[in-house]
Amino acid sequence: MEAQLKVILVSHTPDPERSISAAAKLCYSPADIEKVISVAGKDDRFTFLEKLINVGHLSPVEHASFTFAIEGISRACSHQLVRHRLASYSQRSQRYVGEEEGFSYIIPPSIKKDDEARAHFEHLMGEIGNSYKYLVEKLKGKGFEVEHAREDARFVLPNAAETKIMVTMNARELLHFFSMRLCNRAQLEIREMAFRMLMLVKPIAPSVFRHSGPPCIRGRCREGARSCGRADEMRRRLNENTPD
Repeated sequence: MEAQLKVILVSHTPDPERSISAAAKLCYSPADIEKVISVAGKDDRFTFLEKLINVGHLSPVEHASFTFAIEGISRACSHQLVRHRLASYSQRSQRYVGEEEGFSYIIPPSIKKDDEARAHFEHLMGEIGNSYKYLVEKLKGKGFEVEHAREDARFVLPNAAETKIMVTMNARELLHFFSMRLCNRAQLEIREMAFRMLMLVKPIAPSVFRHSGPPCIRGRCREGARSCGRADEMRRRLNENTPD
């Protein structure tokens, strides 16, 4: 059965912009820490944090973190996600969680739009599901523990198999993640996931994430000859979802 993408912001640093502002001002202020904290995040917050990010002083941005729960993504997508190593992940186990009722999967849009291709794809997913169940039962019948049976039977499951994952990133890593994965050349599935993540954190830390996205929204595309040529479209999409 086809899975649907869902992204939930589980938790985040309370008043993240205040934490970032305090950390940054501590670097430049001779005042004691109580004074620095007391004035952090006052009326100049937006101007101060935007300047901080523009000059590339990003270590204070690491003092805010965000935790997301994500479901309805493929194993192909999660393999891309975990390449962002400055993050913490907890992923649903294919060893301890079985697929006896049939596994959920992701259908790429190009296949979904073609009736014949979709029918073929869904038939194949059904065949794989049957093979998985057969192998689990076969191995259990041979005396293997259920976890061992699932552990070995999962080798037939495809990249399309749906997974669930918890992700925690600090704000600096999120800025990098958005710059990479919101680019139109990024794979569609992780691009949509990144967009939903951005829409969740923007209202919470607008000064930090106001201009998040690929380099083309602020200047020149880094893809060179491989550029999609749709920078204006990207700017419109992200600006339309920018808090006032």
